[in-house]
Amino acid sequence: MHSRPLSKIAADLRNGDTRPSDLIREASERYEATEGKLHAYRTWAGDRATEQAAALDKLVATGIDLGPLMGIPISVKDLFGVPGLPTYAGTNATFPREWEAAGPVVGAVLSQLGIVTGKTHTVEFAFGGLGTNPHWGTPINPWSSPDEPKAPGGSSAGAGVSLAQGSALLALGTDTAGSVRIPASFTGQTALKTTHGRWSLEGIVPLSPSLDTPGILARTAADLAYAFAAIDPEFGSEILPAELAGLRIGIIRNTVWEGIDPSIAENTLRVLRQIEQAGTRTNDVTLARVDEALAIFRAGGLAAAELRAFLDRNFPERIAALDPTVMARVEAADQITASDYLQRAANLAQYGREAVRVFDTVDLLVSPTIPIAAPALADLADAETYRQANMLALRNTALVNLFGWCAVTLPTGLDAHGIPSGLQIIAPPMQERRLLAAALALETVIGSGPELLGKAPLA
Repeated sequence: MHSRPLSKIAADLRNGDTRPSDLIREASERYEATEGKLHAYRTWAGDRATEQAAALDKLVATGIDLGPLMGIPISVKDLFGVPGLPTYAGTNATFPREWEAAGPVVGAVLSQLGIVTGKTHTVEFAFGGLGTNPHWGTPINPWSSPDEPKAPGGSSAGAGVSLAQGSALLALGTDTAGSVRIPASFTGQTALKTTHGRWSLEGIVPLSPSLDTPGILARTAADLAYAFAAIDPEFGSEILPAELAGLRIGIIRNTVWEGIDPSIAENTLRVLRQIEQAGTRTNDVTLARVDEALAIFRAGGLAAAELRAFLDRNFPERIAALDPTVMARVEAADQITASDYLQRAANLAQYGREAVRVFDTVDLLVSPTIPIAAPALADLADAETYRQANMLALRNTALVNLFGWCAVTLPTGLDAHGIPSGLQIIAPPMQERRLLAAALALETVIGSGPELLGKAPLA
C-alpha cells in the first residue's frame, strides 16, 4: 500500500485490485505495531474506520464513486471538527459538542467517503512549531534513535508522524506560521500551506484567524497535488508537472540561511544544483521587509492577541491550565494595546505588498524549510532552549504566512543527525496550481521522500 501513489490506489479501488477494508486493515496494523512508541493520535478511530471500510467495500463493488478520496485513510489534526470524534485542540479537556461539527475542509473529505483514521496530536491551540504537548505527551519523531527521542515538528505534530507510521495515507493540518511544513519537513513528508482565505476556517478551533490556513500533509508531491485537486472547491482538474526549462526560481539569500545546520545547508545546496542542471533559471534574491516582519512575529505577532481574545471570550477558565510555553505568550498578549495590534496588522499588510513585488522577476522562491535539526525532546524541558529552538524552527516558514503567500515543502535528504530536511517552495497568493505543478516537476528531479529517505527507523 505505502509505495503506491494515491492516484494508483484510487484506480486500484475502482478496478477491484484493492478494497477500502484492505487499506484500513493495513493502516490499523501499522498503528498497532508502532503507536506505543510514536504516539501520533489523541483519538484513534480504528473500529469506526473498519466498519466504514466494510460498507465502502460493497458500495465500490457496485460501481459507486463519490470522489477521488473515497476509501482513502486520512488522519485529521485535533483542531478540526469531525462528527462523532471529540475535539481537544491540544488542551487538557474536550470542547463542547458543537466543535465536532465538520467545516468545509473536513466536509469535502467526508462527502467523498474518505475514511478518517483518527484525530492527531497538536500543540495546544496550535501555538508552537516543535510539536510538544505536556497534557497528552508529545509524538516522537519516527527518525529518532530510540534512546534520544526528537521533536516531530508542530503544531500539526501527529500529522507527519501518522504518515511515516503508515496509519494514514493523507493528513489534514493547519498552518499559522509553518505548522504543516515543519512537521512534514522533520518527518520526511511533503506539505501544502494554502493561501489565507482560499479554504474556509469554519469548523476549526482558531489560533489566529488573520493567519490560520488549513493545509495538507502527504507522502509525495504527487499525492499532495492529487489531494488538493480533490479538496479544493474551485479546482477539480488534474495538476500536471510544470516545464522546468526556463522556470525562474529565486533563492532567498537574506536571513533564511542564518544559523543553519551545516548538513541541512549541504542538502539544500545539493538540491539547488540539481534544479539548476534540470534547466531552471535560478538567481539570488534579497526579499524585502523580512527583518521588519520577523520583528513583529517575535514580539507575538497577531497570534498571541487573537488567541487571548478567543480564550477570554469563550474559555477563560482554560487559561490557568495552559501549557506553560503557550501560557507565557497568552499572558504577554495583555501588554499588546489595541493600537499596537492594529499597527502590526497594517504594517504586515504593507510589508506583504512590498515583498510580493519579487514575483515580478521570478516565478517561485525557495529556501531551506527549517534551518535547524529537530531538537531532542529532553532539551526542550528548558524554557529558554525551547524558546530559541521554536523561533528558529518557525522563522523561514512564518515569512510565508506573514506575507500572505502559499508554499510547499519537499524532502531533501537526511541531515547529520539522521533527521529529514526540506526545501520550501513559495508562490504568490492564490497560485497553488503553479506551486504544485512546479513541485511535481521538481520531485522528478530531486526524488520523492520514499526514494530519498527510505523507511523511518521507528516506523
